[in-house]
Amino acid sequence: MGRRLTGVSAPAWLAAAGEGLGQDELALATRNHGLPLEAMRYDVTPPGLHYVLTHYDIPHVMDEAAWQLNVSGRVQHVLTLSTAQLRTYPAVTTRVTLECAGNGRALLSPRPVSQPWLVEAVGTAEWTGVPLRLLLDEAGVASDAVDVVFTGADHGVERGVEQDYQRSLPLDVATCEDPEVLVAYAMNGAPLPPQHGRPLRLVVPGWYGMAQVKWLCGITVTDTPFTGFQQSVAYRIRRESAEAGEPVTCIAPRALLIPPGFPDFMSRTRVVPPGPVLLEGRAWSGRAPVTSVDVSTDGGATWHPAELERDHGHRWSWRRWSRRWFAVPGDHVLSARATDEAGNTQPLEQPWNRGGFANNLVQRVPVFCPDPADTA
Repeated sequence: MGRRLTGVSAPAWLAAAGEGLGQDELALATRNHGLPLEAMRYDVTPPGLHYVLTHYDIPHVMDEAAWQLNVSGRVQHVLTLSTAQLRTYPAVTTRVTLECAGNGRALLSPRPVSQPWLVEAVGTAEWTGVPLRLLLDEAGVASDAVDVVFTGADHGVERGVEQDYQRSLPLDVATCEDPEVLVAYAMNGAPLPPQHGRPLRLVVPGWYGMAQVKWLCGITVTDTPFTGFQQSVAYRIRRESAEAGEPVTCIAPRALLIPPGFPDFMSRTRVVPPGPVLLEGRAWSGRAPVTSVDVSTDGGATWHPAELERDHGHRWSWRRWSRRWFAVPGDHVLSARATDEAGNTQPLEQPWNRGGFANNLVQRVPVFCPDPADTA
């Protein structure tokens, strides 16, 4: 779990009614950033626009050639691999949409106090790397193995616990061939940028971002379930602080609109001219393929089906959707709602838990359509 430090990093708490963002939250918001929603027009997100969440500091890697990845624990052969050696393994490239588990947290009431995401904590990239199962096969996993623990080089304190960032996957997930977990060294055909885990990171298609351990330096196979802080304390869905809670795992379905028209600087309210308007956006789910998207232009009172583009073989990536709308003068609220093959759909009422995790409440986009007679 790590060393506990007293007097450091207060436990998680909820904002009081009407309480604005505090300095700590603003500091987190300046360190991390979301995807500008207009950038969803890119099928593959440019690295500088892809969302970023860093728990601690971005490690300064002075000599990438000296970086080592250790595979140990309940294995027959301990592996110590350089980045150059990893590039000699068969490479796989997968287009994957990543979303932060806390996306939408700042819109909840009461608001969990943490990174204050609206809905922009998402991005899609083509990740290239070595299938994790190949490394585990070479190491020879023991028959009593249960979990595979991943250690990043980022180190800090959270709720009084000093720790390396660590997460685990069940063995069956870590060794699965579809989706294939990657030890990635490239993003969109180039070396990983520092903020995205250079030189190595984990990519777990379909899972929320907390599973995608960056600056990966250790893989440990264990014969007992991993109970580290990020696994058993931080990323749990609970309504009361004393609950054990359920683990955060696969991404719930979500659809977002590419904001139409142009924005007001402060409120971000969109302005569109009267007449035909193309509404478009992206939809994704880590639980099952998205099968439909519905659109509302009246605040959720009525819904109409959108046209959903095929996934073009990219099962773990977002899909484009679109629908034509005839805008008339006045105020409107636009929304989109995704449903996946397993029947999971986005809720219209606020789901809530103390961490603000896996919150996929339907997005609401205010739009103003001016009357031409008022501007004549």
